[in-house]
Formats: sequence, C-alpha cells, structure tokens
Amino acid sequence: MTDDVDPDFYRRAVSRFASGVTAVTTVADGQDYAMTANAIASVSLDPVLMLVSVEQEARFHDAILEAGVFGISVLAADQRPTAAWLATRGRPLHGQLDRVPHHRGEATGVALLDDALATFELATTAVHPAGDHSIVVGHVRSVQASERPGEALLYYRGRFGAAK
Repeated sequence: MTDDVDPDFYRRAVSRFASGVTAVTTVADGQDYAMTANAIASVSLDPVLMLVSVEQEARFHDAILEAGVFGISVLAADQRPTAAWLATRGRPLHGQLDRVPHHRGEATGVALLDDALATFELATTAVHPAGDHSIVVGHVRSVQASERPGEALLYYRGRFGAAK
C-alpha cells in the first residue's frame, strides 16, 4: 500500500487533539512493566471494555500479550514526572516502578498508581494488529475513581499540560 500522507505531518496534525495521559502496567514472569499512554479508549458498556494501543517494538508489547492482564491509571497533572519517566525509552526495566508510588490491584495483581484520578484492571479479550501497533482490548475487572479534586494531565502538541 502506498502512503499518500506524510507521517511527520500527520503526527503534527494529530497532536492538535488533546488527550488524557495514563500509565499502563502489566506484570509478566514476576516483572513489572509500565508505559505512558494517551491512546486508550472506552469501547463498550456491555460488556465493559477498554482498549490501549501499544507499539509492537516496545518491550511492553510482548509483556502485555504474555500476561493477559493490564492496568490503566489515569494521571493527574501533578503526576507529570511519572508520565515523563514512564515515557523514557531505554529506562531500566528492573526497578522502574521503585520511584513511583503504587499498589497492587486485587483483581489482577498489576501495579496501579497511587493518587491516580481513576484506575482500571483489565483482562485481555482481543488483540488486533494495526500498523506498527497492536490494539489490545480488555474486559474491565475492577474500577476505582478518586474523590480528590485535581487537574487531569493532558498531552497536547507533543507536551504534557493540565486541564481542570
């Protein structure tokens, strides 16, 4: 297939769409894996499904497929350093969550970030190849929403920002 859209221009144009920022986590072979993601979506209410888009070359990709479970933590504006850390390519795998306050989800055992605006635990139901990414669909097994007021962390024009 011949692309008629310049990928760099596409990236600049799509960056005009503000999106929320999350930390997506899984655990495979006893090892925690985490990444920053803004490509998540609610898919269905019956059953309750969400999706995340994961780059196929990322080490997180194989881990989430192997684990069959994952967590999504919706980040608050004051969690910008965590988002930046989990978006850093080449960071050490072992101990990557040592500097990130978290707890284990009761439904799946994945790490969920403390002070997140909301958390979800999911069991993978489908994986769809999509170009250089895979769309991982999960059945929501647990959901928590914070009562604390706070600004949401957003990603807009290639930068983290905040919105009330």
